[in-house]
Amino acid sequence: MSENPEINPVNPETNPASPVHPEVIEGGGAEPVTAVKPARRVLRPGRIATVAGSALLACALVGGVGYTAVTVQDADRAPGKPTWKFPPPAQGEEKTEQDGADGAGKGLSALLVPYGTDGFERGPDLGEFGADAEFSGAQATAMRKESIKDLPSKSRRQLEKLIDKERIKGVAMRSYVVGRSDYNTTDAITFDVNLSRMENRTAVREAATSVNGFLAATDVFRKGPKIAGNKDAQCFLTPKDKDEELGFALCTAYVGDVLVSVTANAPGVLDAKFVAKFFTAQLDRIDDPGQAV
Repeated sequence: MSENPEINPVNPETNPASPVHPEVIEGGGAEPVTAVKPARRVLRPGRIATVAGSALLACALVGGVGYTAVTVQDADRAPGKPTWKFPPPAQGEEKTEQDGADGAGKGLSALLVPYGTDGFERGPDLGEFGADAEFSGAQATAMRKESIKDLPSKSRRQLEKLIDKERIKGVAMRSYVVGRSDYNTTDAITFDVNLSRMENRTAVREAATSVNGFLAATDVFRKGPKIAGNKDAQCFLTPKDKDEELGFALCTAYVGDVLVSVTANAPGVLDAKFVAKFFTAQLDRIDDPGQAV
């Protein structure tokens, strides 16, 4: 009984039996935190697991409020639980501007590709906020903290500190749908775009690179095409399979103080070049403010 607790946290050389690898991987999530360090030294999958927490936070940040809004919306449906109230902008923060019908708004929203561009129209709602929304820094920060409230207290406090470190100034999100019949294919592709402006530019860069590094290390996704003009931008797609029912892509980059995330979904295999084309157009719009006038 007393040996088992030492096998996980101590060097695994003491038990070279074949089941060691799967036990170490599973133990990393259930055993005390001290068990994580040896797994990190032994197995690559275990090492990946140790950074999963920070990568998930980065994915949530990269996913932006679109991801968080859905999480918050689904989390507050239990009977008897107090309903979480959407916070107003903090004192001194400017209220977000409402966009026009074509999504040609002001502020951060103005950097999003407008509806109607190359056949891209208003997409499905993102949570309760519709297909097109902008949030102040205080609102975005509060929503992200709310989305992780059910985590263990120690993990939650660590993630809350990281969220505070980002010093989010504002977030804009927009969903699109485009009929692929215009591109000699069938069905439709939906795109969700999230822009997060942060005061801490180092945090912007680190968030983008950590997500891209994590996705590359998992060996689950395949790399998408290179993004012209932005060496730090990357796209990852689900494995190519003739039986694939749903194609998914996640593209991440940063431009100055803006963290950019684009996710795409489509029935069957996703057209990687088409996704990259849209992602490039979105990055170019941020990089050249004249396009947003």
